[in-house]
Amino acid sequence: MSLAKLSRSVRGLTVLVTGAGSGMGAATARVFAAEGANVAVTDYDAGSADAVAAEITAAGGSAQAWKLDVADPDEIKAVVEAIAARFGGLDSVINNAGISAFSPIDSDNYEAVWDRAVSVLLTAHHRVIRAALPHLRKSKAPRIVNIASTEALGATPMDSPYCAAKAGVTGLTRALAVELGREGITVNCICPGPIATAMTSSISDEHKQIFAKRRTAMHRYGDPEEVAQVTLSLCLPASSYITGVTIPVDGGLMARNA
Repeated sequence: MSLAKLSRSVRGLTVLVTGAGSGMGAATARVFAAEGANVAVTDYDAGSADAVAAEITAAGGSAQAWKLDVADPDEIKAVVEAIAARFGGLDSVINNAGISAFSPIDSDNYEAVWDRAVSVLLTAHHRVIRAALPHLRKSKAPRIVNIASTEALGATPMDSPYCAAKAGVTGLTRALAVELGREGITVNCICPGPIATAMTSSISDEHKQIFAKRRTAMHRYGDPEEVAQVTLSLCLPASSYITGVTIPVDGGLMARNA
């Protein structure tokens, strides 16, 4: 006998994860698959996407890979339609695909870095959402989660293209939450802090430890799955009254003054 009206299961639901070939995206694909969801594993690197989907399938989960360049609007439309056709619908969209985008403001290639950052880190989000909307509107638990960064809430020197794009993601999240709320579609944002991914792999373990002890309450870098579990929580059918929020998953980075 159930004492609750709302489900905490994503079993049988379909989730699209961009940038799912590695890092937080791959962890998100694995976490959803472990909970019984159908996972569309998409990534610019087709081989990485195939590997993650194969791993999930070998473990008894439901997944299929698609090569997806989120900077290509035509490819987004085609892949979203293919996913919906393959799984019979679409319930959750996780906009996770990302790149680093460091450049001094007076650099000769600043404009190119800026354009690439905005294209991949911000414009792609609305394009994936727009392509998915007809299918989300048919879902009983439609969810959108945009992955931004604590760089949207603070800043690092020479990182303005990345910071600006990620701040744009938080604004897009709030605006779409207000616009789509009446349809029952929730739109939320996660801002990961220092996470051990390929993007941070060039930082030595020693410097990671120094930074984490100095800046985070937890005194360590986070694991990609720790972000993925929060993403999953926002996509539960039971999470139907959470929308328009930005959640730092940062080990207390933004909370700490000293």
